[in-house]
Order: sequence, then structure tokens, then C-alpha cells
Amino acid sequence: MAQRWLDEEQQRTWRTWLSVAELLPRVLDAQLQRDAGLSHAAYVVLAMLSEAPGRSRRMSDLARRANQSQSRLSHTVARLEERGWVRRERSTEDGRGNVAVLTDAGWDVVRSVAPGHVDAVRAALFDPLTEEQTRALGDALQTVLDGLDPDHRLRFREGADAG
Repeated sequence: MAQRWLDEEQQRTWRTWLSVAELLPRVLDAQLQRDAGLSHAAYVVLAMLSEAPGRSRRMSDLARRANQSQSRLSHTVARLEERGWVRRERSTEDGRGNVAVLTDAGWDVVRSVAPGHVDAVRAALFDPLTEEQTRALGDALQTVLDGLDPDHRLRFREGADAG
């Protein structure tokens, strides 16, 4: 069977995606470091907790939502605990798992940092695009995501397991 190489347009798109996938997190990290001394990965953990009922999530659910391995999440949460922004507790549901809880101090951090972060996301990703391009990008990314995770096991669902 003959090797299928990327055509010129696919190669251009692939290399552009690689650049965006590297540069966008770098830009967002820089903004969060400047404004709060916080990595983007740590901010995502705080944001996921801020959106949860009771501002808490099981560690396994939080890892999935924050797109971090259990080990990496444990280190991230430990650093956030040191700053007094998160605490870990035993699950009251079954007593077996651990939950991460956003403290009042952590909530204050999210509320103060979120507007600047939204501005940075908008400036880096959406401001250069027209509404039509934004819609097309969203549709294209959804199609790629559906191909990567056809049975939806790797991503969280916004209703059923949102809590």
C-alpha cells in the first residue's frame, strides 16, 4: 500500500495548528503569571472548581475537566493548597474518594483574575476572527473532537456529570 502524505494544504494547516497549540497556552500563561503568579493549568483547576456546585469536585472528575493526569492534578492542587486557595477533603458521598474544594480565598482569586483572562483569550483567539470564522473554527474543532472521542468517554458532559 502506498504511503499517504499530507497534501500542501493539510501540511500548512497542520503546521499552523502546531504553532497555535504551542503559542496560545504560552500567551495565556504569561497573562496569568503577570496578573496572579499563576499557571494556566492552575487557573483551569480553580475555574473548574468555581463552576461546580459547592465549589468542589471529586479529584478524578477534576482531573478530567482540567485535562490533567491524576498525578499532575495532585501536584497542582498541592501548590494551590499551599497558597490557601484549595483544600482537599474526603468525599462525603462514599468516604473513599477525595474532593478538592475552592476556598473563599481561591474564589476571590478566580473573581479577580477571570476578567483579565477572558480579555486575553478574546484578544488571542477570537478578536482576529470574524463571526463566520469563529463559527467555522468551532465546527471544525467539534468535528475533530468527535473523531478523537467518538463515544464521549474522554470528555465531560455538561449536564449529567457536571456536578
